[in-house]
Amino acid sequence: MFYLIRLLCLPILLTASSLCAQGAAIRSGPMLGYAEQREVLIWVQTTEAAEVTVAYLDSTGTISFTETVRTGAAEAFTAKLIADQVQPGTTYNYHVLLDGKVVDLPYPTTFTTQPTWRWREDPPAFTVGLGSCTYVNEPVYDRPGAGYGSEYEIFTAIDRRQPEVMIWLGDNMYLREPDWYTRTGYFHRYSHTRSLPEMQPLLARSFNYATWDDHDYGPNNSDRSWVRKELAKETFDLFWGNLTSGLPGNGGITSTFRYVDTDFFLLDNRSFRTPNDQVREDNKTVLGEVQLEWLIESLIFSDSPWKMVCIGGQVLNTHTGGETYANLAPEELDYLLRRITEENISGVVFLTGDRHHTELSELRLPNGKMVYDITISSLTAGTGNDRSEVNDRRVPGTLLVAHNFGILHFTGPSNDRQLTISVYGTDGGLAWERSLTRD
Repeated sequence: MFYLIRLLCLPILLTASSLCAQGAAIRSGPMLGYAEQREVLIWVQTTEAAEVTVAYLDSTGTISFTETVRTGAAEAFTAKLIADQVQPGTTYNYHVLLDGKVVDLPYPTTFTTQPTWRWREDPPAFTVGLGSCTYVNEPVYDRPGAGYGSEYEIFTAIDRRQPEVMIWLGDNMYLREPDWYTRTGYFHRYSHTRSLPEMQPLLARSFNYATWDDHDYGPNNSDRSWVRKELAKETFDLFWGNLTSGLPGNGGITSTFRYVDTDFFLLDNRSFRTPNDQVREDNKTVLGEVQLEWLIESLIFSDSPWKMVCIGGQVLNTHTGGETYANLAPEELDYLLRRITEENISGVVFLTGDRHHTELSELRLPNGKMVYDITISSLTAGTGNDRSEVNDRRVPGTLLVAHNFGILHFTGPSNDRQLTISVYGTDGGLAWERSLTRD
C-alpha cells in the first residue's frame, strides 16, 4: 500500500519539484582551454542539461557567438565552445549564456588571442603558471583523519600573477577509492575538484593546458595495466581543453602546443609505462617506444629556443626511489639524454610534478648544452619529502617542501630568448628565482 500511495503521488511531487527548480547554472568554469591566433576554446560545466553559448566582444563592440552546445549527463554536463571568429593579437570580453540568458560572474572573463609576430618583430614576453598535485577535501570519501588538502587560496595567488598560460602538471585531482572503477566516480571526482570556488577566476582568465599523473588517471602508481585507462582518457578529455589528445594510432593523452615562440610537449607517463615493481629490467619504460620516438623527433623538428617537456614525474633527479625516472627506467632515460646530445638539441626543460616538493635540477650534457628539470609540487596536496634525499643534480637553495607554484618568464629578442623561473608560496611571496642558460 505504501508503494502504491507513492506512485499515485508521483505526478504531484514532480510538479512541486519543477516549481521549486531554479534552472541550470554553471557548476564550474568558464575555463579557457587552448588559444591560437584564429581560435580559442572555452569550457563550461553546468549543473543540469542546458543550451550553452559564449558571446565575445572586441574593443569596437563587435559581438560574435560560438555555436550552441547542449550539455548532458553522458558528458558530465560539460561543453566545449570554440570562438572561431577571432583575430590574432586581439582582446575579447566573453560571456556565457545558459538557455539564452547571460550568466553574471564576479570575476573578469577576458582573453587575448596569440599575436602574429613572426617576420614582423621580436616575440612578445609572456608568462606561464605551473603547478601539480591538487587535492580538495571531501570528508565523506577521504581517509579518516585530518584533510589531505589545504590552502586553496594559492589559486588566488596564481591568478594575481595573471599568467597568460597555466600548465597543470598532473595529479590535478585525486581519485579516491570509491571513484576508481566507475564513470560515476570519475565524473564526480573531476567535477568536485574543478568546482572549487578559489580556482574559478584563474580558470576564466588564463589559457589552461594539462597532462596527468597517477591520481587523475587511476589508483596510486597506476600503469598501462589499469583496466579503466579508457575511462580515464574519456574523462580527462571531457574536462580539459588541450589542442589535441593522443598520438595517431597510439592512444593516451599526449599533446603539444606552441605559445608565441615556445613549444610545449604534454607527455603521457601512465598509459604506456610498465609496472613499477616489474622484476624484468631490460624492457622497462615510462613513455613507451612510440611516444618516446615522437618526443625525440619533435624536439629535433622544433625551432623553439626553449623546448618545454611537461611530464608528471621527475626526469633528472638522481634519487633511485619513488617514481623518479632514474628509479623506474634508467636505460630509457639514458637513451633519451643520449639522443638529445647526438642531435645537438638545445634549450630542453622538463616541467614535472608528483613528488610533493619543489626543486630545480640541472645537467650539462657532453656537448656542453644544459638540460633542466623544474619540479613544482604541490599546490594543495599534503607536502612531504625526506630532506636528506640525495639528488646530485639539484641546484642548491631550490628545495622547497611547502605548498607553492611556479611562474616561467619568457623575455628578450628572438636571438637571445631568456627564461627565468620564479617560485612563490601560498601567499604569493617569492621563495626563490633562477635564470636558465641553454649553453
